[in-house]
Amino acid sequence: MTRRVLVLNGPNLNLLGTREPEVYGADTLDDVLANLRRHVEGRDVELRAVQSNIEGELVDALHEARTWADGVVFNPGAFTHYSIALRDAISGTGLAVVETHLSNVHAREEFRHRSVLAAVCLGVVAGFGADSYLVALDGLLRHLEQQEPAS
Repeated sequence: MTRRVLVLNGPNLNLLGTREPEVYGADTLDDVLANLRRHVEGRDVELRAVQSNIEGELVDALHEARTWADGVVFNPGAFTHYSIALRDAISGTGLAVVETHLSNVHAREEFRHRSVLAAVCLGVVAGFGADSYLVALDGLLRHLEQQEPAS
């Protein structure tokens, strides 16, 4: 069974590789996505990627994903800390979503310590740089496998 996963990226993630590389690393978003695609090569996994700096477009992507995706790896960027609209979209779609962050948000400024999304997500992965996406994807795929009915 093919697993379909949306890799959703929020504001400023289009600047990866140049924006604060000491915090976010030197990999671009294209590098991160290429690494994810290599990671699932030979597996029955389809990845689709969306990045937007606009909250409503991220909500729309989540709404659309409910018609085709099994789950979502989501780096919401700064929207993590205040977007009730994204929280409601995650909750409303019923999709398994793993909140993902490159940096350890709990070791940074205090305003980054709280996620309004985490409570409606399957889990949260943070602090492993670009590998956070790999850990999130593997966790999501394992969760989806466990949800399959026994044959």
